[in-house]
Amino acid sequence: MKVLLAVDGSGFSKLAERVIAKQYRPENTEVCVVHALEWHRAIPACFSFARGNTYGPQFDSAMKKSREQAAVLVSSVAHALQERGFRASTAVVEGDPVFVILGRAAEWGADLIVMGSHGHTGLNRILFGSLSRAVARGAPGAVEIVCVSRPERTNKGAIDGEFLEPIRGCHAECQDFKSHH
Repeated sequence: MKVLLAVDGSGFSKLAERVIAKQYRPENTEVCVVHALEWHRAIPACFSFARGNTYGPQFDSAMKKSREQAAVLVSSVAHALQERGFRASTAVVEGDPVFVILGRAAEWGADLIVMGSHGHTGLNRILFGSLSRAVARGAPGAVEIVCVSRPERTNKGAIDGEFLEPIRGCHAECQDFKSHH
């Protein structure tokens, strides 16, 4: 089975990694760890107002640093999966996360896309959107969204090594996924 794991460095994507390790057999599973690098989020806002001859080198330096951080992220996730016996590869792709995830999944021939959900609801979902919802709606195949129940939904807990059990259907967003896939 070919599983594309979309990561963003949050505790929620760390939880998705753990779910793969728990649910799938390493000898039958190949994982591609993907991170979408969005420049408008990776580059400091101060560059929007930059002028003069120092702008170019500073911008290049910030872009290089973002690429390096993304490479470290996907490499560390792939390494953790490899230590558990999975075959794992990595990809850092520049662009909109929805298009990057769906494009890479199609290009690689993924059987399944796995990703964590931040679980934005209400106004936050309107303001920030829902990446996992957009991927689930656009994916030609199966998508597994890993989310946690509301009282446990903290980035800190998952990052610090607490294993937060995934709860499918823990909020309205996950309920919607059940009806679409």
